[in-house]
Amino acid sequence: MSETSFLGRLARQEFVGPLIALLLIVVIVAATTPAFLEPQNFRNIALQVSILSIVAIGSTIVIITGGIDLSPGSMIALLTMCLAVFIKTYGLSLWVAIPLTLLIGCGLGVINGILVAYVGIPAFIVTLAGLSAFKGLALTLNGGTPAFSLSPELREVFYGTFLGLPLPFYYVVGAYALFTIIMEHTRLGREIYAVGGNESAARLSGINVARVRLIAFVFAALCAAVGAVLLSSRLNSGSPNYGTLIELQAIAAAVVGGASLAGGRGRVISTLIGALIIIVVQNGLNLNAVTTSMQSLTIGLIILVAVGVDVWRSRIGASIAGFLNAKTKEV
Repeated sequence: MSETSFLGRLARQEFVGPLIALLLIVVIVAATTPAFLEPQNFRNIALQVSILSIVAIGSTIVIITGGIDLSPGSMIALLTMCLAVFIKTYGLSLWVAIPLTLLIGCGLGVINGILVAYVGIPAFIVTLAGLSAFKGLALTLNGGTPAFSLSPELREVFYGTFLGLPLPFYYVVGAYALFTIIMEHTRLGREIYAVGGNESAARLSGINVARVRLIAFVFAALCAAVGAVLLSSRLNSGSPNYGTLIELQAIAAAVVGGASLAGGRGRVISTLIGALIIIVVQNGLNLNAVTTSMQSLTIGLIILVAVGVDVWRSRIGASIAGFLNAKTKEV
């Protein structure tokens, strides 16, 4: 394989653009504030990205099927309150409360999935309704007030270490390893890509499209539930206000990482790069004392640029490959 051919193929890879963007953002942020390069700041970034990156896995899978999920933020709010009630009100141990919370999260995903896959309501409408309904349910628990100081053991779930590394590192590695295997090395993963790529062709080939869509929403809800447990562990509390706008950040992470909103394309591992971009940008803005309103504007611009890149990615890749091939012929 020639060097130019290799470079042409490399230019088409989904992770190349996001990785270059991440490195460029790191250089820019480091140049604007020396505090960015401090070890404690890197630790903060690692802890912050752990929650978003796991939630974004589920958003990526739904997007690959050609759908969208706007409910993770409200789902997280509800599930943190469920976990708080289990521990504070009913006195359940973490070994019972956490699995129950994850199970309830999967149940919420089943509701979304059934309404989308079997009832036929568009995913945008179902999850938009879920965004409101789950938030409303969160406000009914504990009188709508946050619950604090749940358990010292709960904080260890997030702040504990193993072999010198923080536990969230293992959660992220485990989650990405699991879903990368599912998406790239199993029949279910191939079916998810097929449904997003061409639903009619997938159905004609014998794929149960409704079942695949249902599973995608259950995966998304499970990831949101894990994010809820980690957020509660980090803050040792539950609140109906937690998780606000994380669904937009998760979608942005997926698209920045190369997932196509049209469905059928994207890689779970690339979403991690997208999540890092979102968190590094936020971290840089915080270190530079940028207002919250400007931070929201910046994230909105990132989403807009990411969607634009999604639309033009194939054309840009083809142009680069054509340019390199032309140079090869000249030589």
